[in-house]
Amino acid sequence: MKNHSKEFCLDKMAKILGVSRAGYYKFLRRVPGRRALENQDLIKSIKEIHQENRRLYGSPRIHKELLKRGNKGSRKRVARLMKKEGIQSMIRKKWKKTTISNPKAEAAPNYVEQNFLVEEPNRIWVSDITYVATQDGWLYVGVVLDLFSRRVVGLSMGESLETHLVVKALNQALCHRTLDGELIHHSDRGCQYTSKEFRELTKRKGIKLSMSGKGHCYDNAVAESFFHTLKTEYVYLNGLKDREATKRSIFEYVEVFYNRKRLHSTLGYVAPEEYERMWNNKRKVAA
Repeated sequence: MKNHSKEFCLDKMAKILGVSRAGYYKFLRRVPGRRALENQDLIKSIKEIHQENRRLYGSPRIHKELLKRGNKGSRKRVARLMKKEGIQSMIRKKWKKTTISNPKAEAAPNYVEQNFLVEEPNRIWVSDITYVATQDGWLYVGVVLDLFSRRVVGLSMGESLETHLVVKALNQALCHRTLDGELIHHSDRGCQYTSKEFRELTKRKGIKLSMSGKGHCYDNAVAESFFHTLKTEYVYLNGLKDREATKRSIFEYVEVFYNRKRLHSTLGYVAPEEYERMWNNKRKVAA
């Protein structure tokens, strides 16, 4: 009635809806209850978190962020309010695999065997390649992730799928991290990873190679999951750009958002950088 008071006669609306004028005015004077006021504050916080995180978070991550900020609302309550306000994560799309194996190349054994939980950093790194469409043609993206924190420690982008792409990503990771024990590098059986150049690099650095089983796509699920996240949270939502602009945008997504801010469900809804910092602080206390 309030929303249509300028369009229709109040008496007619009251008669149609079966309410009295006195009841309507009493409703207007009613002070919102505690629950309603809490919901208003909660909706405001939900909208802020949703915008701060590029409108990518659904109710699980928004709920975790609310808890970190001191709000005690349940996940079901958050989901209900988000549905009421039309707040949701961006639509996800499918993606395709890129690397091609060389049937004549010798593949390394699979030392990881889908055991993706690691207790220390720099013990197992996983790597993969994908492609992104740009206005100038394909942009190929190679990454190296630390299984411990799911942090991207190596990122390489180029116009071709040559071995240099994965060599550059690994060299970048080696520059960023300090190795103090055995390191396993796991990938699929793509020809870039079975190449002589890549094998020689890992041998010089004392890195133990591990590769997925033939036709076992889940053996490198963590790296593939990262590319799924990259494409659904960035690529499919930003449209075509030229190759250089796409490089800058992907770098910004990885270094500014994914590594430092995005809550990771596998890590208990903590960002990779924060997860590593928490681990280092615990180790210092234990020492």
